[in-house]
Amino acid sequence: MKHLKVGDKAPDFNVNNEKGEAVSMADFKGQKLAIYFYPKDMTPGCTNQACNLTENYSALQDEGIAIVGVSADDEARHQKFIDKHSIPFTLLADVDKKMINDYGVWGLKKFMGKEYDGIHRTTFLINEEGIITHIIEKPKTKAHAEEILAAFNENN
Repeated sequence: MKHLKVGDKAPDFNVNNEKGEAVSMADFKGQKLAIYFYPKDMTPGCTNQACNLTENYSALQDEGIAIVGVSADDEARHQKFIDKHSIPFTLLADVDKKMINDYGVWGLKKFMGKEYDGIHRTTFLINEEGIITHIIEKPKTKAHAEEILAAFNENN
């Protein structure tokens, strides 16, 4: 598992979004970017997180922050998730887990006494030059937008 840290250049990526369109790091050049990795569409924690970001989307946009969600779900499942919850930002379908592995968020997890491999809920905040300025490990699903805004404001 890779261990990215603050100050590292964010790994490039080229992953399809919910519409089947390729999205890459170059698409966000010159913008602040929050890439959040989450385990699975339609699950309670992931829904809370997406809804919190959706409810606060205009505040994030006002600060010039682009939001991208990433999971191993396919494009069709992402589109259902977006439609069901009116999510205004793109979700990347990293079904081969290349981006997930490049960002080092895949690994051993424990839940209710069981161990399994999965995505660790993690958010990377990236500045306009493509440098990681903050890593939020285990973000608060119901207050994630606030964490993102506070972290970006702390770095400015």
